[in-house]
Amino acid sequence: MHDVYLALAIMAEVVATSTLKGTAGFTRLWPSVIVVVGYAASFYCLSRVLERLPVGVIYAIWSGAGIVLVSLVAWWIYGQKLDFPAVLGISFIVVGVAIINLFSKTLQH
Repeated sequence: MHDVYLALAIMAEVVATSTLKGTAGFTRLWPSVIVVVGYAASFYCLSRVLERLPVGVIYAIWSGAGIVLVSLVAWWIYGQKLDFPAVLGISFIVVGVAIINLFSKTLQH
């Protein structure tokens, strides 16, 4: 079940972070509501995962996946371009998360 909570935490964080731009500094109601609810849901789900798994590794996965997905959403929705160093850095994040998931014994419980 922790995998489901982690996936939900990541998705909620991506929605909240991607919507931040639309809040116009929290002056627009509905985007602001989406951001607050999204972060609340994300932290709730993350807290459920942390009941059983170590905070350092889970935070690395949560934040790494969030960075990659928010970057993709920003490219798709906002038309934001990434230069080669940005793509390279994000690629390193993907590799790091993959290494943790494939080889770390820390996630075994």
